[in-house]
Amino acid sequence: MLISPLPSGEGSRPSVSALVGSVDKFACRYATQIGIQKTDGKKVHSPVIESLQAMVKNMLIKFYQSVRVKPQRIIFYRDGISEGQFYQVMMYEVDAIKKACLELEKGYNPTVTYVVCQKRHHTRLFVQNPRDGDRSGNVPAGTVVDQGVTSTTDFDFYLNSHAGIQGTNKPAKYHVLVDENRFPADAIYKLTYHLCHVYARCTRSVSIPAPTYYAHLATDRARAHLSSAKYNFDSSDGASSVGTGGSRPPRPGQSIEEILRDISPHDATKNKMYWI
Repeated sequence: MLISPLPSGEGSRPSVSALVGSVDKFACRYATQIGIQKTDGKKVHSPVIESLQAMVKNMLIKFYQSVRVKPQRIIFYRDGISEGQFYQVMMYEVDAIKKACLELEKGYNPTVTYVVCQKRHHTRLFVQNPRDGDRSGNVPAGTVVDQGVTSTTDFDFYLNSHAGIQGTNKPAKYHVLVDENRFPADAIYKLTYHLCHVYARCTRSVSIPAPTYYAHLATDRARAHLSSAKYNFDSSDGASSVGTGGSRPPRPGQSIEEILRDISPHDATKNKMYWI
């Protein structure tokens, strides 16, 4: 399972999140679940996804309908949070995953590996000998650094998973916060690197796992749907705000579920990779 929540605006506009999960045994075909949550007028959006339990439950159902087997291991890549939010978000979301599994079937408790993916950092990797670099002089794709510039207490690493085309590559940084599967470090590295090769928009490997990219694409599409619905969440009355193109506030008493139905894709496409 992979997730990437992104703030969709300011003020009282809801934030949009997407859960993207594989629905085949090769981890190449994916489905998505979209969630929104209100901010109650606050400028700071909550880092946790309040509807994650329901989203995970629906994704597990989709996986079973496609493969006819319940997953016994869940590898969860998380994007969109800073280091100061790691453990707050991890505690809430791992618990939500566990509750979603138990809600499906009593005693169903797959092991969870929870990995945070980050690109917002200033670390760059360089080769000591220019002959060891690729054509652009960057470190080769697949390079892993797990000591020297990483934490001495936590399980984190840098992975440069893509070949450089121009300029200096920025490697992705990964933090393994929970690993109930007890994967060897090399297994986490290889899995993460291999997932960077299944991005359907590109014939090359990309800088972060493809499902994480898909989660970004799904949230972008959901935000576009929210804008096309022309809600004006910052309007307290029925009047349209200047520059909104005739936007309207949600109906009095309209719930998040009703707004979500308004912006959700058609039933014929919601289980497909429509965001590609």
